[in-house]
Amino acid sequence: MLKDIEFKKVEDFAVAMIPRNEIIEGEPELWDCYLFNLKEVVLKCVIINTRSYGIVDGVEQKTATFRHLIDELGPLEFVKLEAVDASLFHLNTEVWVSFLENNHLFDKRYTFVSGSIDQSNFTTIPFLNQKGVMIR
Repeated sequence: MLKDIEFKKVEDFAVAMIPRNEIIEGEPELWDCYLFNLKEVVLKCVIINTRSYGIVDGVEQKTATFRHLIDELGPLEFVKLEAVDASLFHLNTEVWVSFLENNHLFDKRYTFVSGSIDQSNFTTIPFLNQKGVMIR
């Protein structure tokens, strides 16, 4: 039963949105979503769901849900997950991550709230030495 599951706090894991350097006229502005394992251990069976949602002018808007599976994410390793169109940044963008660490299930939702993926929130992203928006 759900009440019997011990939920531990997710630590040393991050999600970041990083703008692509190349902008092609007439094409959408794309950012890349990355996952970062900042731990010294391997994470197994990493399951990710991503979606965007919100209410704009009283009308509910949402995107499709994308699902990803990464068998293993090594210690101090990162992976590029997917491209995100900047035209969706007026919505909340959610990255829901579940993984096994030492045979224990961890689960966390990372939500980039509407308007937060912006240069005013830039930080230097570890491993990549690029600017972007990161949630730990």
